[in-house]
Amino acid sequence: MFPTATLLVSIGAVSGIATLLAVLMVIADATIANYGEVTITANEEKEYVVRGGRSLLSTLMSEEVFIPSACGGRGSCGLCKVTVTDGAGDFLPTELPWLTEVEMRDNVRLSCQVKVKSDMRIRIPEELFSVKQYRSRVVRLRDLTHDIKEVTLELIEPQSITLTAGQFIQFQTPEYELTDEPVYRAYSVSSPPSVTGAVEIEVRLVPNGICTTYVHTYLKEGDEVVFNGPYGEFYLRDTSRKVVCIAGGSGMAPIKAILFDMLDRGINRTVEYYFGAVTKADLFLVEEMKELERKLPDFTFIPALSAPKEEDRWDGEIGLITEVLDRRLRSGEEVEAYLCGSPGMIDACVGVLTGKGVPDELIYYDKFA
Repeated sequence: MFPTATLLVSIGAVSGIATLLAVLMVIADATIANYGEVTITANEEKEYVVRGGRSLLSTLMSEEVFIPSACGGRGSCGLCKVTVTDGAGDFLPTELPWLTEVEMRDNVRLSCQVKVKSDMRIRIPEELFSVKQYRSRVVRLRDLTHDIKEVTLELIEPQSITLTAGQFIQFQTPEYELTDEPVYRAYSVSSPPSVTGAVEIEVRLVPNGICTTYVHTYLKEGDEVVFNGPYGEFYLRDTSRKVVCIAGGSGMAPIKAILFDMLDRGINRTVEYYFGAVTKADLFLVEEMKELERKLPDFTFIPALSAPKEEDRWDGEIGLITEVLDRRLRSGEEVEAYLCGSPGMIDACVGVLTGKGVPDELIYYDKFA
């Protein structure tokens, strides 16, 4: 029998060698492998001759075909799905958590994880071919809270954008000390579609976040910003049902856009908007919401604090937003719901809504982690 210490050292050595080999293979694949020119055929009619070696997501982006990706290509959002009918190779472990068995049978892949190594045939929604890249200028930076900043981008080229209230854009962060290459992150547009010459977004600071650190620390009024879009299926459906909106933090953005779009278009429906925060310092745009209550005939804004401070002197709703929703929403009959916030908040709210009788298919949301 080998001594335990010797066995552990042997296991450690083997593991170390395996890890080193894996790293060397990744480096070799990225820097040494030469796949030459390959052809990507999209929807059986569009062909792109490209240099092989990069991810399908970034390769398509270089050809101005923009696939939505909330995480910027890190494989942590699952949004960048495309159908690859030929040339993708085997499924990767990094793809499996995001794909259902049906999607795998249908050759759906994560474009940020699939490398372009040979000729490919893909299928993507036709509307993505109309997504554009925009040059813009920062004309306003406003602190909404201690960790949420509003950014207004005036369009330079093209000079106007057409979008639906609730959609998002992908903001490009340039090279700086936290990244050696440009990266994209998804942000919902908070301005309504009636504003065609600019877009407004709300960026919450995430510790060590590449894009959020750049926006909060480095971005200045007058700077040029590149973004692409719009994307997304989060928009107000054309029905007569009661609308229940739920958000927290920067999840305010698409809900604000939808509400102001309703005002612009004269849409009169019963709307309850539940907004969750921790303390009064985390609440923002309260006056704008109160103004909407005066202008929209049947709109009610319901802010709630989960842990108000004594100095807040808060006389509104107290508790987690799920608790407030459970107390106030009597029935889910004839209700459709629109949610934006953290994955945990959304999952909890979906549980309350379905418990009240709101069908899953009438609950719409964006999970921006």
